Amino acid sequence: MFFDDLLSSAALEFLFIFSIVSFVASLIAIPIILVRLPPDYFCERSSKGWLNSRHPILRILLLGLKNLAGVILIVGGLAMLVLPGQGLLTLLIGVSMTDFPGKRTLERRLIGRPAVLKAINAVRQRFHRLPLRVDGINA
Repeated sequence: MFFDDLLSSAALEFLFIFSIVSFVASLIAIPIILVRLPPDYFCERSSKGWLNSRHPILRILLLGLKNLAGVILIVGGLAMLVLPGQGLLTLLIGVSMTDFPGKRTLERRLIGRPAVLKAINAVRQRFHRLPLRVDGINA
């Protein structure tokens, strides 16, 4: 078999177990995160300064941890595009957690896809939350 030549059986078992665990974790974590987002999160005038009132050292530490978690979710989302899981939603949450130039434009482009916005708002509706609003897009 092709994979037997590249990876040991222990590595294949680990990847199999990791795939199942990440699939279950994404099924639990993604709805929780989507429900907690404020409805105007993707609007231009929405305030994003949740750490501005914190001590500078704590702010740097928390921003570092938030960005690390975002990168892990982006990598996991990319993997879930071919593995079981909610790849696009995981990517979107990972991108929203990281800080980089052009982030807001990319977020709005991802969330602005009608199928993605409809899926997210369906999850939010199940938990009696207002739908997400995106500037320039009527959902």
